[in-house]
Amino acid sequence: MCELVVAHCFAYQGEPFMVRPAGGEPTYYETGSDGIALSADGTRLYYCPLSSRRLHSVSTDALADPDATDAEVAATVEDLGFKPMADGLESDDKGRLYGGDLEHNAIWRRSPNGTYRTLAQGSDLIWIDTLSVASDRHLYAIANQLNRLSPFHEGNDLRGKPYLLVRLPIDAGPVRLV
Repeated sequence: MCELVVAHCFAYQGEPFMVRPAGGEPTYYETGSDGIALSADGTRLYYCPLSSRRLHSVSTDALADPDATDAEVAATVEDLGFKPMADGLESDDKGRLYGGDLEHNAIWRRSPNGTYRTLAQGSDLIWIDTLSVASDRHLYAIANQLNRLSPFHEGNDLRGKPYLLVRLPIDAGPVRLV
């Protein structure tokens, strides 16, 4: 299969985001592709590394073809340009993508034409992840405060209650392939 790009360090709220164990040396937080979502018609798989501001897509036909070589699959990859730093992606039946903007405590929507719109923003939207479009025509997301977990703060868990489940009306439903 195609290799995942691993970025070694990214900034979060102006500081390098690193694993900082109690009594140990900080190390770079390494991660590969984190967000994935299907296009409304099922022909493209969108993906992005957590530590990147780039969005890509790849042909689902190429991915599903057992005879396709890595080079043939890679030839179908499209660089769709900028995206906010997001942990997780979701899509709707109108061809729009959703994600969290980790650096601005926000939730965004990308239209099929590539424009972005902030749907919600607030100091309590800390590390938006695990997004889901439901049949009730709402987007659900978790503010999971991953950045406040103990591995990133010398063993100190800095998360604070309440943990949030966000529900936003979006006038669209989930992607359903038949």
